[in-house]
Amino acid sequence: VQLVESGGGLVQPGGSLRLSCVASGFTISTYYMNWYRQAPGKEREFVARISNGGGITNYADSVKGRFTISRDNAKYLVYLQMNSLKPEDTAVYYCNVRKQSVDYWGQGTQVTVSS
Repeated sequence: VQLVESGGGLVQPGGSLRLSCVASGFTISTYYMNWYRQAPGKEREFVARISNGGGITNYADSVKGRFTISRDNAKYLVYLQMNSLKPEDTAVYYCNVRKQSVDYWGQGTQVTVSS
């Protein structure tokens, strides 16, 4: 299993970013996919989840209405569209899949929201 995130960067408050996660080594269409984030000095926290077919999504309360998770199973891609970004969204964002009770993580992509 390999997960590789991209798309992070520096953005001003109120701006937008789209993160991508490319998956390999497993059949992505079989699994729910997740995004988590970890801010400096804090524990890793759940951000969003999407069902294997894409029909069900769940979000942390802190991002609901601003972030949208989506997926393209044919391309083995998972996206996180982030709008109306706030300084408190600053964190390393990780793609995740739980496969046979084992959590797999990418290396993360840094998102910094600052003026």
